[in-house]
Amino acid sequence: MSEELIDVLDENGIQTGEVLSRKEIHKRGLWHRAIVVAIINEKNEILLQQRSEKKEKNAGMWDISVAGHISSGQDALSAAAREINEEVSVLLGYRTEIKDFRYMYCYRKEEKFREDFIERQFYDFFILRTTGVDDKTLYFQREEVQAVKFVDLLTIEKMIENNELVERPEVYKILTNFLFRF
Repeated sequence: MSEELIDVLDENGIQTGEVLSRKEIHKRGLWHRAIVVAIINEKNEILLQQRSEKKEKNAGMWDISVAGHISSGQDALSAAAREINEEVSVLLGYRTEIKDFRYMYCYRKEEKFREDFIERQFYDFFILRTTGVDDKTLYFQREEVQAVKFVDLLTIEKMIENNELVERPEVYKILTNFLFRF
């Protein structure tokens, strides 16, 4: 499998015209785009995924439903649908459609994991509401995810306190405000 190619951005989120491999972008610490999606069921519970122990960063930690890079030439909505359909899908043929997503906002984040792994990303954050889905009907890509579960906001707060969740304070704050409106 060839390595994913990603559009390089400047510090304002504008494409530079350069396209590099994911590995090269992280090695050089260049700006690029990613998506984050919170999947919410009819009980207002958020789907969390436990990252595989084999992941390069945040291995074994719980994370928001889906997160991933936007491939070169791809828009954020298509990337969000692709990531969901790759990482966490529902049995019996359920497919995610672009029209089902609600765009929340974009934020930037810089993190240095190692000298040769620097992440500078613009994240597009979406919410996807589902009905009739529970963690027993989900299957997931074992290379990416080792477990999934739906949790309420109180559980998320406890997981943040216990340092069990990937650090995404921007997402959790917006998500909390969104869920309190319903």
